[in-house]
Amino acid sequence: MSETAFIFVDVETTGTRATRDRITEIAALKVINGELVDRWSSLIHPECKVPAQITQLTGIRDDMLVDAPRFAQIAESLMEWLGDGQLVAHNARFDYSFLRNEFKRAGQDYRAVLICTLRLSRRIAPQERQHNLKALLNRYGITPTRHHRAGDDVDALWSLWQAWQVEHSDEAWQRLLGDERRHRTLPAHLDSAQLEGLPACPGVYLFYGHNRLPLYVGKSINLRSRVLGHFQRDHQDDKEMRLAQQVQHIEWEETAGDLGAQLREAQLVKTLMPIMNRQLRKQRKLTTWHWAEDADHPELLSGSALTQPLGGTLYGLFRNAREAKNALRAIAEEQQLCPQVLGLEKGKGRCFANQVGKCRGACNGQESIAVHTQRAQEALTQLQVNVWPWPGSIAIEEKSAGATASAWHVVRQWCYLGSAASFNKAQTLAETPASFDVDSYRILNRFLRYPEQHGLTVTPL
Repeated sequence: MSETAFIFVDVETTGTRATRDRITEIAALKVINGELVDRWSSLIHPECKVPAQITQLTGIRDDMLVDAPRFAQIAESLMEWLGDGQLVAHNARFDYSFLRNEFKRAGQDYRAVLICTLRLSRRIAPQERQHNLKALLNRYGITPTRHHRAGDDVDALWSLWQAWQVEHSDEAWQRLLGDERRHRTLPAHLDSAQLEGLPACPGVYLFYGHNRLPLYVGKSINLRSRVLGHFQRDHQDDKEMRLAQQVQHIEWEETAGDLGAQLREAQLVKTLMPIMNRQLRKQRKLTTWHWAEDADHPELLSGSALTQPLGGTLYGLFRNAREAKNALRAIAEEQQLCPQVLGLEKGKGRCFANQVGKCRGACNGQESIAVHTQRAQEALTQLQVNVWPWPGSIAIEEKSAGATASAWHVVRQWCYLGSAASFNKAQTLAETPASFDVDSYRILNRFLRYPEQHGLTVTPL
């Protein structure tokens, strides 16, 4: 029989963020050939205060840790004790992430093969709804001395493991462990069968939690690589850890290329409002400066002006009027433009900026309005927003090397109207109502600046 050691482990911590929170207690059992051969346990000084809610949960107080060793003090001996044993834990990615980060702080790189008993439980009893450790112990009549103390929980976990072995033949048990090792990088609550058809092509993916709560929407030119990548760095990224802890269901949509993936991602985020997409999900009501032809100064308009055939030029996209005015005021001060002529201040005659030498005098005739306008518009060029260069809607044909079919994306006045599988179907979308969205504008502006470089063909509708 194999002499590979199984290391049953449980850690207590100051919180749930493996990159910032710290371990307060470790307990581990070493099992070889089905026999418990050694035990390792210690309180750990976390080098920070233990939050009150954690003390209430675990019973571990600051005064209990005063004389406990820092992790760095036991890192070398613990690493040697762990050896190359396979790490067994309930929701193993949590314990493993904390161990990896603590070892990293101590200057050591700890890696181990994981066996997650939470995921094993889901394979063993898929008909059951509850797979947390407390529910499993109740199901098997195992009574730990205390919950949420590392030593008692790891003993209970070893008892659960033994109960499972009694239930299964050696062949069936080894098959279960083999399946677990093959999918050890996946989150505990995610059925590995969901990922079997995940393609290596462009598209968008959707992560859902309990009761199909939308957690996250993402995009990639290689769906398979990107989705699996989320679950390979959770030990070093708090957001990825939260995602891995909560995701229970995954869906995806293939697209014809990167443009389609980015447009669909922005659309889905605003429709589903996933809790972990904080940037794209914001419905921002933007403002912009519009400088009409023959006007002396710009006018502040809603960002929806980009969807209208206005004469003149638009400058900047700002979150609110205050931000827009501050940006124009900063340019005015830098270029010695007149805030009064620009409409930023009220009054007649010589402005205060001119009196202190910060305005060249467009307000009192020292500088002509024509020269002032020319200087102001040149200074604002850095903020100029591209106007819609087509008379109406367009269809953008896209097909990337990794996609299975082409798509036609329909756009009007920077508004994404939808995508179709054929040009004829795209034509039916040309008059679809739409509102301006800054994220779609920025995506389209980037791709349409040089469409041929992205393999796109633009056809007016």
